Amino acid sequence: MIPTSELNALLDASGIEELWNMHVKRMAEFGFDRLIYGATRYRTGNSLGDPDDFVLLTNHEPEYTDVFIGEGLYFHAPMVKWALHNDGACSWSVLRDRVNSEMLSSQERRVMEFNAAHGVTAGYSISFTSVSPRTKGAIALTARRGLSQDDADAIWAEHGEDIQALNTIVHLRILALPYTTRGRTLTARQREVLGWVGDGKTVQDIALIMELTPATVEKHLRLARDALCVETTAQAVLKAAFQNQIFLLDP
Repeated sequence: MIPTSELNALLDASGIEELWNMHVKRMAEFGFDRLIYGATRYRTGNSLGDPDDFVLLTNHEPEYTDVFIGEGLYFHAPMVKWALHNDGACSWSVLRDRVNSEMLSSQERRVMEFNAAHGVTAGYSISFTSVSPRTKGAIALTARRGLSQDDADAIWAEHGEDIQALNTIVHLRILALPYTTRGRTLTARQREVLGWVGDGKTVQDIALIMELTPATVEKHLRLARDALCVETTAQAVLKAAFQNQIFLLDP
């Protein structure tokens, strides 16, 4: 059973970095010492959206992530494909079954060979239930070196419910905390004007409220669009809201 103090620590985390560091340490105690978490709110029928908009967290070595993530190898990873079409937890033993049945494509085999070269051979994947078809979050838990998939399955048999619950809590907390991608941080003025737009105010309304000229308000909106890499102010409000950069109380 998960201690209440541990749950409270996760719920009280003030930022994603603090939350992630606690989670990495806790999963290592179970035997899963390398994690990759990913989430997107921009999924379509044939795309996960712009990788620059993903929430990506990992404690894998750069030698691994530079290729698996940086070069897009993840797109062909069998367990990533599984996560996109399923919810819940899945043992990586399904990969062994697919290898034995020769069901892997050449691209999937390349992923598995790369993973094997980096000791990513045993573990579990968790795909979180989505409230929208455009949203998907998942985490890959890699068992520490020296553990077989049978060892990972034994850990899961004993602690799986707690592990899945902790990962779900962390996932929900990540979605609720502010984050930015590739340095796309809004200034206080940009957050404020987008917040007022989200409240239905016009440029003229915002100018009066903030005691600025309409031209200055337009400038802040343009810079906000540029910072978020979107074309319209409506898109900027949506993305800033997704990233929890607006409608926030000052610390």
